[in-house]
Amino acid sequence: MVMQVPALRRRATWMFALLIAANIGLWICALMIFSGDTMMLGTALLAWSLGLRHAVDADHIAAIDNVTRKLMQDGQQPLTVGLWFAIGHSAIVLIAAVLIAFAASALSRVEAAGEIGGTIATIISASFLFAIAAMNLIILRSVLKTFNHVRNGGSYVDEDMDILLGNRGMLSRLFRPLFRLVTRSWHMAPLGFLFGLGFDTATEVAILGLSAGQAASGLSIATVLIFPLLFAAGMALIDTADGALMMGAYHWAFVKPIRKLYYNITITLVSALVAIVIGGIEAAALLGDKLGLTGGIWSITARLGEHFNSLGFFIIGLFAACWLVSWIIYRWKRFDEIDVLIPNKGQTL
Repeated sequence: MVMQVPALRRRATWMFALLIAANIGLWICALMIFSGDTMMLGTALLAWSLGLRHAVDADHIAAIDNVTRKLMQDGQQPLTVGLWFAIGHSAIVLIAAVLIAFAASALSRVEAAGEIGGTIATIISASFLFAIAAMNLIILRSVLKTFNHVRNGGSYVDEDMDILLGNRGMLSRLFRPLFRLVTRSWHMAPLGFLFGLGFDTATEVAILGLSAGQAASGLSIATVLIFPLLFAAGMALIDTADGALMMGAYHWAFVKPIRKLYYNITITLVSALVAIVIGGIEAAALLGDKLGLTGGIWSITARLGEHFNSLGFFIIGLFAACWLVSWIIYRWKRFDEIDVLIPNKGQTL
């Protein structure tokens, strides 16, 4: 039975109110713990912003998209798909963060090992970020092609878009058979846990490295936990919003399929841009340091690398700017007025 709109809005309001309260609560804890320590507060901001960024990875978007679409086809209103996915995903991140922090504390006196480990972690992080960006750019090219085809009077085939978007992430393709087992929103929690087991995304590596580094500096394990918790809170906020927006996009698609196309263009572009910027800074700073390169771009990236914690502000700003520009372009170009031909239904929407 389809849920009435007022009831759905109340659920959404309570859900986001609790998520926002959790994020505010964690930030109050961080401010109390690191009062007066701007460096540690900057690290906390970076952890939170990396969680925001991680939520727009290709695999997150594809998993939430697949399950939202499936449950809506079953007549459900899957408002909490993104939230449950984030809960399961966060669990493995928190467990690993604690284990790595304990290991870092034990090895804190081995300075050479720490330097080598930091170099390896940076290489892995930058490589995965570039892989994420490349994957999203390939998908973006295909979605833009479909968008322009529809905009110029071509037909919109929903099944073709579903296949395209369903292939967005590597882990999504690997775990695709498991999607058929998801019949309720809360079933996404164990699936999110499985996605976390791969640890094949750069932001997870980054947040675990933050935890390890701070533990090695003498902080207690309980204090170190604030970083992965902030990461999880930021990720849950965006994953939940993505699930809710995706559900709305599919509702809108019955009236204006162009909205679904434009939404996917925006979220894929945001993911690619942020991944390229962060990966580029990490890679350039590492190369400049190891090869002794100075001047120009190398000096700029070196300074950014030395103040990597401040990148949290940049990530949040880039998120906001991309969505604002996207909304302005959508209104300015009047994309909502485009008539879309649905061949299977023999009508335009």
